[in-house]
Amino acid sequence: MSIQTAPTPLPVPAISAIRLDSRYLLLKRIIDVVFTLLILIPLGIIMAITAVCIRLDSKGPVFYRQKRIGQNGRVFGILKFRSMYENSDDLLHRQAIARYMNDQAVNGDASADLSYKKANDPRVTRVGRFIRKTSIDELPQFLNVLRGDMTLVGPRPPLSYEVEMYSPHDWLRLSGKPGLTGPWQVYGRSKVPFSAMVEMDIAYLQRQSIWEDLKLIALTIPVMVLGRGGA
Repeated sequence: MSIQTAPTPLPVPAISAIRLDSRYLLLKRIIDVVFTLLILIPLGIIMAITAVCIRLDSKGPVFYRQKRIGQNGRVFGILKFRSMYENSDDLLHRQAIARYMNDQAVNGDASADLSYKKANDPRVTRVGRFIRKTSIDELPQFLNVLRGDMTLVGPRPPLSYEVEMYSPHDWLRLSGKPGLTGPWQVYGRSKVPFSAMVEMDIAYLQRQSIWEDLKLIALTIPVMVLGRGGA
């Protein structure tokens, strides 16, 4: 199953990107490939069960392809399990993103756990609600990791209409490859505003710590099992 990538990146503003150490990047890539290959069998079982549930629950394809913005504005195709009804309008998400990027609560009171995540979205299927809460919908992105579009640990890959609203400072979070998990996904997720997510991602990229990467991978497991911050 191929994923089409756009030939040209988005125009990058005139900023000094965070410089990443080549030895750190090499170790990071080795961990990406080895870890992904080691979990292919158990991952395949979970993905097969998920695919059957999606097929039985609603009409439409099992997988969903979407263009995301990667390192230094590079556009790539991300692969996810479909969690919404077929041909759903993205207007609700665009409106929620606009509020989120202005640090406004998306879901009710700003003190709520899911205040910065769109909850009770009518576009989401019954199976979709579960796989989004547990992040199972993102498991196909391990293929993106093997392809080198993504890494295990890094900033969340944004949509193009998010990046169109980025300030030059926000662009710094695109200095590294986007990740399946990261400090925002583990410590923040739906509890922190956009500005806090940006600072968490920039600080992570500046530290360039393999030990932190391993720690975040380990901490992601209870986040997925307990569904913390998912909707």
